[in-house]
Amino acid sequence: MKLNRTTLSDAVRYGLLAGLAGVVAAPAAFAQEGEEAKTLDRIEVTGSRLKRADIEGAVPVIVIDRASIDATGDVSVADVLRDSTFASFGNFKPQSGSSAQSLASVDLRGLGSGRTLVLIDGRRAPTNPMSASSGADVNAIPLAAVERIEILSDGASAVYGSDAIGGVVNIILRKDFNGAELRYGYGQTKVEGGDLEDASAVFGITNDRGRLIGGASKSSRGMVFTRDQIGGQGLGVSVYGNNWYNPETGTISAVPGFDCSGTFWQQPNGRCSFDFNSVAANDASVDNTSVFVRGDYQINDDWTVFMTATNTRVETFGRYAPVPGVVWASDNTVNDIIKGDGLPTYFYHRFAAAGNRDNYTTANNADYLVGFQGQLSDTISVEFGARRTNYSYDENGYGYIIQSLANQAIDAGDYLLTDPYGASQDTLNSFTATIGRNSFFKSKEYFANINFDLFEMGGGVSNAVFGIEYRDEQFEDLYDSLSQAGVVLGSSGGASGGGRTVKSAYAEWLLPFTSTFDITLAGRYDKYSDYGSDFSPKIAARWQPLENLTLRASYGQGFRAPGLDILTQARSFSAEPVQDPQTCAWAGIGADCDGGNDEVQVDTYFIANPNLGSEHSDQWSVGVVYDPVDWLDLSLDYYNIKIEDNIRSYSGQDIVDSDLDPGTYGEIPAGLGIIRDPVTGRITEITAGYGNSGQLETDGIDFRANTDFDLGGWGRLQNRLTVSYINKYEEIDAVGNAIDWAGRLGYPDLRSTLSNDWSWGDWGLAWNINYIEGQEEPNGTNVGGYATNDVQVSWSAPWNAKISLGAINIGDRYPELVGYDGRPWNFYLYDAYGRTVYFRYTQTF
Repeated sequence: MKLNRTTLSDAVRYGLLAGLAGVVAAPAAFAQEGEEAKTLDRIEVTGSRLKRADIEGAVPVIVIDRASIDATGDVSVADVLRDSTFASFGNFKPQSGSSAQSLASVDLRGLGSGRTLVLIDGRRAPTNPMSASSGADVNAIPLAAVERIEILSDGASAVYGSDAIGGVVNIILRKDFNGAELRYGYGQTKVEGGDLEDASAVFGITNDRGRLIGGASKSSRGMVFTRDQIGGQGLGVSVYGNNWYNPETGTISAVPGFDCSGTFWQQPNGRCSFDFNSVAANDASVDNTSVFVRGDYQINDDWTVFMTATNTRVETFGRYAPVPGVVWASDNTVNDIIKGDGLPTYFYHRFAAAGNRDNYTTANNADYLVGFQGQLSDTISVEFGARRTNYSYDENGYGYIIQSLANQAIDAGDYLLTDPYGASQDTLNSFTATIGRNSFFKSKEYFANINFDLFEMGGGVSNAVFGIEYRDEQFEDLYDSLSQAGVVLGSSGGASGGGRTVKSAYAEWLLPFTSTFDITLAGRYDKYSDYGSDFSPKIAARWQPLENLTLRASYGQGFRAPGLDILTQARSFSAEPVQDPQTCAWAGIGADCDGGNDEVQVDTYFIANPNLGSEHSDQWSVGVVYDPVDWLDLSLDYYNIKIEDNIRSYSGQDIVDSDLDPGTYGEIPAGLGIIRDPVTGRITEITAGYGNSGQLETDGIDFRANTDFDLGGWGRLQNRLTVSYINKYEEIDAVGNAIDWAGRLGYPDLRSTLSNDWSWGDWGLAWNINYIEGQEEPNGTNVGGYATNDVQVSWSAPWNAKISLGAINIGDRYPELVGYDGRPWNFYLYDAYGRTVYFRYTQTF
């Protein structure tokens, strides 16, 4: 789907017109203060470790400052980033029953959270152990500690290393704060459950030698049940209610004599279904508690010591419907329906009598850093330090079923399929299980860099930075023994664990040829102890032909290292069902596998592929920044990204397909394989896992327009419009077959935000508009454009307090009911809380 002006939400267009109306209404535009030339301090910005004074650099960086954060009703970093136009296809968020129930990740450009690098004050955020390949968990970063968020919408592996392909999110913590701030907020959603609450206390001391800031925060969001959200009011349909399979007729129907009522219900086709919507939750409840401290102290005129310490605890609760599963009654036992046929009776059963599956998780993240900054001379500065992170994750699940023990109770007649609720508690306890998972990701990091001036050039001093880093990573992810053995219904999991070291060296060099033209060269070498090494170069250029016009361009290469979770997974066995002509013929069901309706189980081993390598990217961008008048600045950037050697999972059937037809499905990746009997040709063993295969290509445009008006006695009006358009999002398989997903279901090709802030004396009004373009499938399935409006009114009281009242999604919009990933709407791209009205009180001292 290409950009179509007619499909843009009226709210976006009207909002932009309202924001720009000040061009006509204001008799005089806001004039920038201090028109005399100023000497700007040299600072480090996201995307470079060089210290420079340029206001607009060679790479695009979006800044979400503290004022913008406060103008929303958001209570977490994840909430703030979810509305970004660069979160093209949405972000993963806490969801009930997920294997990563408390995780909130960031996915820029739709390239995956594993290809988005998250930094905290310029250093890599701790990796989550729930899904180590998906990068950082932004739920582990307290919003109360955040000063601003910088989003680099360009690749940066040459500066930061692995994962910085889709872009970089740099979360800058608060530093300059003097006094105390107490805050409390509460928000109520239109949908039952999901209410928000947050409280924080921040204290700071600043003097001419140092700064110290510390605080504590707590935020929460309640659980939302499926039945209370759109699409959840209907009866859930599942064959796993209480049904049996009749081998004589080949039909599935309700168990005779069972009262199919309550959460069970009778379908017109004679089956007894279970209404899982009535008991399961969609959004997990989340409670986040954090304490943090940051400080720096100037030892003398040349040396400063700095430190940061953060501890975060995230607790969640999720609920799944009771366990479904296939169980059986042996012939001539009390639950057997056709007695004397010599066959067991198979049941599609829901263990509702054993209760719901309730999952409780606790994630603890500890992050400690200490370092020194020194000025060796007027032209040379150094920085070095050490850091420790420890992210642990524990999960306990209740109400799960051990299949073999359940079958014993069924054969013994202690658990009747005609009356499961009549079973004694002792009987239910005999086959229920509590599952567990314990994971951690630990890191020790040491870093040092030197920033120095080299020589004078036509445009000023050429300076460079050289740095080294060392990182020791340890990872473990363990499930309880029963889940690992695969004997627990409703649960599964395989162990993984190990460690590695990463040694890195990087350099950047600024060449200011003239006062209006400069080039920056960068390169980084990363050596991993497990899979190998990568080198990432980059060149960026900036040309300012006019005082109010800047042209920029960059080219770079990047990489994504395989995650420790897939490089260290334990070898596991599974009897995988596959369709293979020779194996099906050997099994007696014909080479066509019974017309494609049958499968044969074969021995399959899932391994950590020793030949797995890193992904590699080539990307370039060009852009222009133009300030035609004092009150307006514009920017337009084009990006192009190509990723090769994609890391992807290969199932048993994937291996079979590649073996049978490599011209269509590609060769089997190195390290994986298949073994066949030399006589019959049947499969005797499959080795599956992760491999490198295929490509992904995407390109698009980002547009920004910012206005700033002085309305005289009517205050000040600021408007910020951001539009991100995806021209192509093409996945290419191993043999060159390509699918362009841009504009299709789940892949909107346009997102935009318009922020309008009006301040007048002690009063403030914020109006934010978020728009997601519609999507359409070739078969005609489509989702319309989706726009929400957020408003906030604030008053600064004379007793140093600020009172804010607001509404997120004030128009009470809901996503369209088009199924996506097992839900009636796209859970990652939209929310379905309805209107959220909130109150916030902030007191400063």
